[in-house]
Amino acid sequence: MLSELKFIENFSKIDEDEFNGILKENDSPFIKYPFLRALEESNSVCEISGWKPSHLIQLENSKLKGFMPLYLKDNSQGEFVFDHSWSYALNRTGRKYYPKLLTAIPFTPCESRKIISNEKSNELIDFTKDFMGKNDIESWHILYPDEKITKTLNKNGFIERSGYKFVWKNKSYQTFEDYLKVFRSRQRKNIKNERKKISEYGVSFKVKDAKSLSEKDWETFYKFYKNTYEQRLQRPYLNKKFFDLVNINKDSLEPVIFFAYIDKEIIAGSLCYRNNECLYGRHWGAKYDIDSLHFECCYYQGIEYCIKNNLKQFDPGVQGEHKIRRGFEPIETNSYHFILKEDFRNAIADFCYREKEEIKNYLDACKRYTPFNKEYKIE
Repeated sequence: MLSELKFIENFSKIDEDEFNGILKENDSPFIKYPFLRALEESNSVCEISGWKPSHLIQLENSKLKGFMPLYLKDNSQGEFVFDHSWSYALNRTGRKYYPKLLTAIPFTPCESRKIISNEKSNELIDFTKDFMGKNDIESWHILYPDEKITKTLNKNGFIERSGYKFVWKNKSYQTFEDYLKVFRSRQRKNIKNERKKISEYGVSFKVKDAKSLSEKDWETFYKFYKNTYEQRLQRPYLNKKFFDLVNINKDSLEPVIFFAYIDKEIIAGSLCYRNNECLYGRHWGAKYDIDSLHFECCYYQGIEYCIKNNLKQFDPGVQGEHKIRRGFEPIETNSYHFILKEDFRNAIADFCYREKEEIKNYLDACKRYTPFNKEYKIE
């Protein structure tokens, strides 16, 4: 059996049927072929933007048997795991932090498989380490991997770094009112008041999914998405062509958009993706600044959708302590970092050890301040 490992600079060189053959039924939508291809085909991800594709593929008898998303990066934008202080520290020694290797889904801080291989992950890891040594690349970062690979990464000398996010968990709720029962009376009243404000403004909602989303819907949503970045004087990470490609492949990627209306005018939209278990909140934007609209469009509508469709979890994205008061529970996230040289490796290991203690204390504090009644326990 002939086995081969090699890097490729264009994801579309991979055969789609062969790629689908190494995926699992309920894999994240973000590692599906159309999503990864759309990032590059739209040039949202490219060398000019600091994301040079260098994906590692594993072949057996010329057939795809393994894949690892890999980018050669000359910046740290769009990652959601912040390492700017690391780059400053190494640069002050006269060494170069960039380019670095990154295994992640661009602009997508969601847990998913990052090394897709049947029990041969070590081969892909060793091959990449060898590439680092030959090219004097100081660091390799794997962001938001699935739990099954973490032991392998620890055994291979990766440093674990802690982070956090807030997720909503479905406890077999039948209705939103059923869900509200887990709250203390004060916070239950606050949520009802937030939703009442939106109703009194005359705002209504319509859910569009793969079966009903049109090209016009995507044009409308992109204006909201773009506006969110422009308000921060930033250029959007994703361009219009990316969303056009998502629309073409919507049956596979299962996007869901929650549109907010006043009369017949669409005033806001929140884009999610889903699989059989989880709803993933990704992007949002609005035409008007309306009190509580963000909470309704990005959180409460998603929770109702999960209850109605029996989804186990709603992951609305990273950070955001305000989510606690609306029923999202704090959880630890992890990233893994291989540092080539011992001196820098020791410094990063010490940093991550101290940071992990701080994150633990923070999460413990978050759990103490969750607004649930005494009968409800956070796992």
